[in-house]
Amino acid sequence: MGARNALPPEVRLDARLAEAMRDALDRGKPVDLRAAIGNGDRTVGAAFAWEIARRCGDAGLPPRTVRVAFEGVAGQSFGAFLPAGVTFRLAGAANDYVGKGLAGGEIVLAPDPRLKGPSDRHVLLGNTVLYGATAGSLYAAGRAGERFAVRNSGATAVVEGVGDHGCEYMIGGTVVVLGPTGRNFAAGMTGGEAFMLDADGRFPEPFNPQLVHATPLHGRDAARLRALVAAMAVRTGSARARELLADWEAWLAKFVRLAPRDEVREISAEEEGAIAAD
Repeated sequence: MGARNALPPEVRLDARLAEAMRDALDRGKPVDLRAAIGNGDRTVGAAFAWEIARRCGDAGLPPRTVRVAFEGVAGQSFGAFLPAGVTFRLAGAANDYVGKGLAGGEIVLAPDPRLKGPSDRHVLLGNTVLYGATAGSLYAAGRAGERFAVRNSGATAVVEGVGDHGCEYMIGGTVVVLGPTGRNFAAGMTGGEAFMLDADGRFPEPFNPQLVHATPLHGRDAARLRALVAAMAVRTGSARARELLADWEAWLAKFVRLAPRDEVREISAEEEGAIAAD
């Protein structure tokens, strides 16, 4: 029988950062960490989720207790299961499944400063972002791939464009799209809401009308939308968000709100906080 071809020992970035977080939490101090990240660094966030759940349960940590700044191109499932009190900021890009199972944390993505051209023309996130997310928020100064926010049940997201099948099977939360939307948007969507910027007058071509319908933006909807766009500008530096805010009334008329026909109106804690801070 031949010798085993064992894999080399792996020191996961997620585990190293979680260890650094553990030491700081033991001393009762907020945590600020920085790290380079690459394609091979997958599911960064899961170890944080385990460590915080072990200490605090589902409640997580107070806001902004743990802040981690990354640079590079993240592997799959960046920010997976991230709990409340943790903020991941990434300057670069990320693969599929960003924010999978997001559970109250915040993920902020901005392009590498060396990137040429407007961020809303570049894809920064892969497919199936926020799959099964239950709470928290994501702000991305760039476009995402297909099936954005699929099965989202409570997270809030602002992004500068999405591919096909956005908000598929979504049952809760809020999605704001500040750019192009692919075909079959909102297929099987039974909860939550989506604000789509119809800058080119394509509506209702991109969305699937089987379960959702378009509603006008009344005062409170418009205020919540503006608060989220303002939060996007602050968190990511999005030039697209700043452009919209600079001529808000004109751009507001180009937004469409999609929601299930039998919706029950609820507003997340993140959105209430954004309105209050605006």
